[in-house]
Amino acid sequence: MALRFAQADGQQWRTGMNSMPVFPVATPQAFYAQLQAQQPDLATGKPDPQKLAAFFAAHPETAAFRAWAKTAKPSASFATDSYWSLDAFVFTGPDGARHAVRWRMAAESADDGAAAPANDPDYLAADLRQRLSRGPLHWQLLVTLAGPGDPTDDATKAWPADRPTVDAGTLVLDSEQPQDSGPCRDINYDPTVLPDGIAISDDPLLPARSAAYADSYLRRTSEEAHLPGSARPSAQARPEAAR
Repeated sequence: MALRFAQADGQQWRTGMNSMPVFPVATPQAFYAQLQAQQPDLATGKPDPQKLAAFFAAHPETAAFRAWAKTAKPSASFATDSYWSLDAFVFTGPDGARHAVRWRMAAESADDGAAAPANDPDYLAADLRQRLSRGPLHWQLLVTLAGPGDPTDDATKAWPADRPTVDAGTLVLDSEQPQDSGPCRDINYDPTVLPDGIAISDDPLLPARSAAYADSYLRRTSEEAHLPGSARPSAQARPEAAR
């Protein structure tokens, strides 16, 4: 889930969240090594099990993610998934007090246990349209405050479940628009674009995400500009890639 909150004074809060509670690795270097290990073998078309085993042996920090992945089901609906910031950020209050936080968007729609269709690559989009035809969808923005000793620089480690959580509001989704021409397409959802009062933490993944998203944005918009029937990227969106 990617969101942009626009304030009246022109400041923005952008966030890109994932439907998993922890990340496999803690650093950009380890993530690059993971991608290399997952490259399909030319002979089999699948990742080499020995390379994967060697990677996991060298990166025990992947244990929490791997445990989650063993029981996680493929998503049957965007509406019933919750989404995590993964990285930590720092909120500063009016009194100047700083608080390390993570947040998540918790779905209000209950998971009905339905299995993801096996042969429909667009079932999530179709399900979203169908659900919206029956009414708006809701998520609660829950902000968790770190306790003493909770890591802010390691997205592989979940914070204890008893940490204080603040209900910061409700996200209401009441309509959908095409991805190739809608208003979200030309936005770089860089998670380091933040308003006053919110700052990045010492998590090394955040600056790496910012750089990767900028490069991805430039590549994506340059390719889309040449697709038949695709609306050209809006002029005002172009400078975002420099952020």
